[in-house]
Amino acid sequence: MLLQVKDLDVGFDTPEGEVHAVNKLNFSIDSGEALALVGESGSGKTQTAMAIMALLAENGHASGEVIYKGNDLLKMTASQLNNHRGHEISMIFQDPNTSLNPFLRIDKQMIEVVVHHQSMQRSEARSKAIEMLRAVRIPDPERAIRMYPHEFSGGMRQRVMVAMGLLSEPDLLIADEPTAALDVTVQGQIIHLMNALRQKSNTAIILITHDLGTVAGLCDRVMVMYAGEALECGSAEQVFYDPKHPYTKGLLRSVPRLDQPDDNELHAIPGNPPNMLSLPEGCKFRDRCPMAYEACVEKPPMHLDKDRHAWRCFLGEEQ
Repeated sequence: MLLQVKDLDVGFDTPEGEVHAVNKLNFSIDSGEALALVGESGSGKTQTAMAIMALLAENGHASGEVIYKGNDLLKMTASQLNNHRGHEISMIFQDPNTSLNPFLRIDKQMIEVVVHHQSMQRSEARSKAIEMLRAVRIPDPERAIRMYPHEFSGGMRQRVMVAMGLLSEPDLLIADEPTAALDVTVQGQIIHLMNALRQKSNTAIILITHDLGTVAGLCDRVMVMYAGEALECGSAEQVFYDPKHPYTKGLLRSVPRLDQPDDNELHAIPGNPPNMLSLPEGCKFRDRCPMAYEACVEKPPMHLDKDRHAWRCFLGEEQ
């Protein structure tokens, strides 16, 4: 097992109180496997990734265990973490505007990591970086690598972030909405590149996304998150074709379907996610759930069927 997350809690101290971003989260991932974290904005997906990378904001704190190759990342010093980050563990950030250094050319930002961690000659690292920029469809990569981030469009900066994440061929790649700013054609090319990386380097991928189509094209397993908790986890086939939790069903119903009539109505999930400063007792989804009943004021159990399909709900196999 490459990575195992045990009882991960992530909180943020604010003037209004503590924001409970992630609550007792558990999951694992093996080498070569792809796991998707899906859910509405604010469900804790990105903060889970930032806790794994030890990149939480100054007012953030994490507890639990994040075991990577037998060592707890949460207990490592900054220097120990730097031996893993960027080389063994790489992340494609959601917002390239805040992730790329505006004062450094792209070549400086891409090449340094490869030279430092892989003891590669600068000329060889530069050639590899140019080839990766070409792979993510950056026009004229020989010229582009000498440019500053502000000289690129938003979509091009996102492609640069993807190239940087893939460049070191990491053991674990965390991709936070890697294709959000890209057109459909380039999205497909990026997913193809990530799949190729899995096959070539046996890289494990944690994909954070709202795009369920991307999940179907890349991921083996899916974890559905809501209010900092995992409500359902299973293979992509189980979650897409046999969803158990009402929240998962609501997410799937809200996706446009090409195999449905044009006048087929989209179903929005009513209401809003709960206040993370003061989470309700019991089922966090109950106020928005069309199937809620009296028992939902208590914390629901986690069901696990014989095919390793898990969901947290009072509705069990009999549903």
